[in-house]
Amino acid sequence: MEPSLDTAPALLNVLEELRRREPIFHRPEFGTRREDFERMTTEDFWETGASGQRYSRNYVLGVLDARHGHIGEDFWQTRDFRCQEIAPDNYLLTYTLVQSNRTTRRATLWRRTADGWKVVYHQGTVAVESR
Repeated sequence: MEPSLDTAPALLNVLEELRRREPIFHRPEFGTRREDFERMTTEDFWETGASGQRYSRNYVLGVLDARHGHIGEDFWQTRDFRCQEIAPDNYLLTYTLVQSNRTTRRATLWRRTADGWKVVYHQGTVAVESR
């Protein structure tokens, strides 16, 4: 039932670059201010939250502004990373995120640009773990 989570050997370097950037907006080394988040997203970025609600770039940037640079991480664990090239310089990165008592499956579309990596789309879906 589970899909293969293998990344093609030719994409392992991309996988490592993108893995270091996830979860997006929660890596202080890539910035904590609105300007930083604007630089890391495309103009048409949007996301779908774990609730299924869709959020515009402007809304997400507003929420990040309200945090005033506080990224805060309780207990977070990432695993099961997979990277696929879906078009030239466009990559789908999927992974599992465990946040205290909530597990989500994450999918981020990343684009490599002359200005660096940019997020095009992001989605989180609450997962029920069967262990």
